[in-house]
Amino acid sequence: MMSKLRNWISSPNGVRKIMNVYGPYAGAGVKVTHIADDYSSASVEMNLHWYNTNYVGTHFGGSLYSMVDPIYMLLLMNTLGKDYIVWDKSACIDFIRPGKGRVTAHFELTDERLEEIRTATAGGEKMLPQWDVDIVDEKGELVARVNKVLYVRKKR
Repeated sequence: MMSKLRNWISSPNGVRKIMNVYGPYAGAGVKVTHIADDYSSASVEMNLHWYNTNYVGTHFGGSLYSMVDPIYMLLLMNTLGKDYIVWDKSACIDFIRPGKGRVTAHFELTDERLEEIRTATAGGEKMLPQWDVDIVDEKGELVARVNKVLYVRKKR
């Protein structure tokens, strides 16, 4: 019974469901809509609600950032496996236009990027890979762009 539960919790569908009830995500109204079976991609969305708006009635900037905060770390941890240390290191968000309605973000780990990370960390060196994540509205217009920096090192 416990091994079935452990397997479900570590499956992409299990991670997605857990993220959707995770306090910071549920509290901001963020929903993980997709995680690929091989953890190569994910998508999140957030609708505008009274509890995630700012003073002027648009998406609160902290909620926009929370949409993207842990996703690349989770994808990379599950793709690289237990032989690697993966941490969020830093982020920068650039607000382009007010977010209204439903906003979405998509994340992708390419095979080329994964190979670059594995090669750079093969000897135990750290790598600080970066990704830009676009948050777009229902019209596909850019609302914000987040630059995420992760810390990755192969365990010695």
